[in-house]
Amino acid sequence: MPTVGRLRYLDVPARGAGRTRGILVLIHAFPLHAGMWEPQLALADRGWRIIAPDLRGLGAASADPPTTSMDDLAGDVVDLLDLLHVEGAVIGGLSLGGYVTFAVLRHAPAYFRGIVLADTRPQADPPEAIENRKKMQVLVREKGPAAVADQMLPKLLGETTHRTQPAVVDKVRQMVLGNSPEGISGALTAMMTRPESESLLSSIRCPALVIVGAEDTLTPPALSEDMHQKIAGSMLVTIPEAGHLANLERPAEFNDALGRFLDHRV
Repeated sequence: MPTVGRLRYLDVPARGAGRTRGILVLIHAFPLHAGMWEPQLALADRGWRIIAPDLRGLGAASADPPTTSMDDLAGDVVDLLDLLHVEGAVIGGLSLGGYVTFAVLRHAPAYFRGIVLADTRPQADPPEAIENRKKMQVLVREKGPAAVADQMLPKLLGETTHRTQPAVVDKVRQMVLGNSPEGISGALTAMMTRPESESLLSSIRCPALVIVGAEDTLTPPALSEDMHQKIAGSMLVTIPEAGHLANLERPAEFNDALGRFLDHRV
């Protein structure tokens, strides 16, 4: 995995004949890392350079001091784009990656040529969610990432995936286990203290894609429908037989939706 300073990221050049059509930045979910985007790297064949950072304290960045701020995570993404001399890109993320995308949009909207919001929500955490995140911090401190994986896997993946795709279940478990307890705890604080982003939705003027798994129970389809309604001209795609990690559960359908958006909307 390449590094620029302390920033670690995947960087896949556009492939095939013709010029690079653009840059796609993909920000990963919690508690995973940039490796979750492996199925989407095939979009390089459509002429898109793909950049996927490991957020601070997670993945290859697990050894770095973790952050407790969503703004810090967004700042790392902006720093990476600057260091790579990227002036504009389609920027998107899934779950936590969506929260980071909102934070980048809040502070640096000029970078956006398009936005992708997958299995995420614009609302801040309500009190019950904050308490659950605090309990998970205790869990990871006392029992480690394996206990977090045990607790989160039933929610991260849809019922169909649990029943029919054991390899995907195991892949997600291994990604969770690859993170440090400190990185997981820091990301939990960043999520529970993030501001609301609902007020940003009406200001989005670039092409926008909202994607959600039909079986997502963490950020249910109704939330994505609401985002779609509030982002003028946005495109909404619901992925059947997928839960919260739709890109891993139904990669062909996810890539088709993302590819059509990049080809025809951006």
